[in-house]
Amino acid sequence: METKTDIWQFQMQLAEKLLSWSAASVAGGSAFLLFGDRFWRGFGSQCVGWGAIDALIAAFGLRGALTKADAPDAHTPERQRHERTTLRRILWINFGLDVSYVAGGTALAVIRGKHNRFLRGVGWGIIVQGGFLFLFDLLHALLLQE
Repeated sequence: METKTDIWQFQMQLAEKLLSWSAASVAGGSAFLLFGDRFWRGFGSQCVGWGAIDALIAAFGLRGALTKADAPDAHTPERQRHERTTLRRILWINFGLDVSYVAGGTALAVIRGKHNRFLRGVGWGIIVQGGFLFLFDLLHALLLQE
């Protein structure tokens, strides 16, 4: 008998964590948009945008996990193993994409943002959002290792 965490519970916790991050991003980003200078408005625009997208991803992930957990074979070792492998693969792909987000944000902040505070803020917003996802995806992919 496997003692690993039920994959559906893991996915629900993953979605809940991402939803918490997205709520904080949207709230903080909104404050930056309303009260910040050009840099912070650029930064805040990324927090709001990425937070909204993260919320959608989390909502679909939560809905999917809840739906799949009710399937007749949802808790068989084979199905649990298959779903763990699939989720781990998705997290590693996302991890690779996160590297490109951070690199792109860095390039934007350094090159285009050199003389434009708004674009520097946008770049730093991408770095922070991509950096969070980098750590988030890496940690959860490692937690799913066999």
